Amino acid sequence: MSSIISGVGSYLPTLRITNQDFIAHRFYKGIDQPFEDSNEVIIQKFKEITGIEERRYAQKEQTNSDLGIIAAQNAIAAANIDVEKLDYIIFAHNFGDVRFASNHLDMLPALAARVKHALGIENPNCVAYDMLFGCPGWIEALIQAHIFIKAGAAQHCLVIGSETLSRVVDPHDRDSMIFADGAGACVLSADETSECGILAHATQTFTKDEAYFLNNGPSLNSKHHIHEKYIKMQGRKIYEFALTKVPQAMKAALDKSGVGIEDVKKIFIHQANEKMDEAIIDRFYRLYRAQRPEGIMPMNIQFNGNSSVATVPTLLDAVIRGEYPEHELNKGDVIILASVGAGMNINAVVYRW
Repeated sequence: MSSIISGVGSYLPTLRITNQDFIAHRFYKGIDQPFEDSNEVIIQKFKEITGIEERRYAQKEQTNSDLGIIAAQNAIAAANIDVEKLDYIIFAHNFGDVRFASNHLDMLPALAARVKHALGIENPNCVAYDMLFGCPGWIEALIQAHIFIKAGAAQHCLVIGSETLSRVVDPHDRDSMIFADGAGACVLSADETSECGILAHATQTFTKDEAYFLNNGPSLNSKHHIHEKYIKMQGRKIYEFALTKVPQAMKAALDKSGVGIEDVKKIFIHQANEKMDEAIIDRFYRLYRAQRPEGIMPMNIQFNGNSSVATVPTLLDAVIRGEYPEHELNKGDVIILASVGAGMNINAVVYRW
C-alpha cells in the first residue's frame, strides 16, 4: 500500500511587509538595551544572514484557521476528492487562532474541527485533531497520515500546516522580522498499485539540553504589554543544532528508503534561514562524500519569510504550480522533505513523485 500526495494547495495572505516597514521599530539586544547600530544597519545585516526581503501577514480580519481552510479547499480541489471520503483532518500549528492586536491563543475547538465544520463534512468517522510539533509539524502530520494509511485505518487524509506568527512576535526583537504567515495543505491517499509515494521517514526529539532553544518570553521592552509572552529563540544554538542534527535525520530517512543520494532530485527544507538551510544541505551531501548538485534546493524565504509549519507545503505547492520553472517535478522524481523546530524536533520524509 502506497501513500501518495493526491493534491496540494496553499494560501499566502495578500499583505506584503518589506524590510523597510521595520525601519521605525525600536529594537533591543537585551531587556531595555537598545542596539548601538542604526535600524538601517540592523536590517541590512538581517537580510544578509536570513535572505529575507519581505514576508506575508494575514489581514486584520483573518485568523489562522481561516488561512488553513483556504489552503485545505485548494488541496481538496487539486485532489478532486469528495470531502465526505476524508478519514482524517490533521492541522499542524503552534499558536491556534490569534486575533489581530491580541495575544490570546484560541484552540477551542481544535483548528482541525473548525476546518471540518467549514468544509461542511457530516461524516462522524472523519477524525479531526491538531498537531503541535514546532515548525516540523506539517511533515510530522504527513508521517502520521502515512502510518494510518499503512495500517489500513485510512484511505484519505487532509494534512494542513498553517500559522499566523505575525500575531505572536515581539516588535522590539529583531528576530520578529523572520516570521510570517501562511498556510499549506495536501491530501494523502492510499494507492494499492502505485510505486510512488512515501518511501521512508525519520523523526527525532531532543530535550535534554535543547528543549527551550525556542520558547515564549516577555518583550525586550519592559514597558511593552508586560503580561504578554512572545516567540523567543536562541539563534546561535538553534543554528548549531540544525547543522548537526538535520543532515543526520535526512540521511537516516534516505538510507531507509534504499534510494541513492545521486537519485535525489529536490530537497524541500523548512524555510527558516537562507544561510542555515544552505549549510544544512552542504553538510547533508558531505555525509555521503558527494558534491551538492546545482538547483537541488528550491527556496522562497526571500519573499515569504518563515511561516513555521507552512513553509514546506507552500513551497511544494508553488513548485507544482510552476512558479519556479527551474524546479519542476517529474513523475518518478525522488524528493526529500525536511524540517527543524521548537521542541527541539527534526524530521525528514523521502518521497517518490
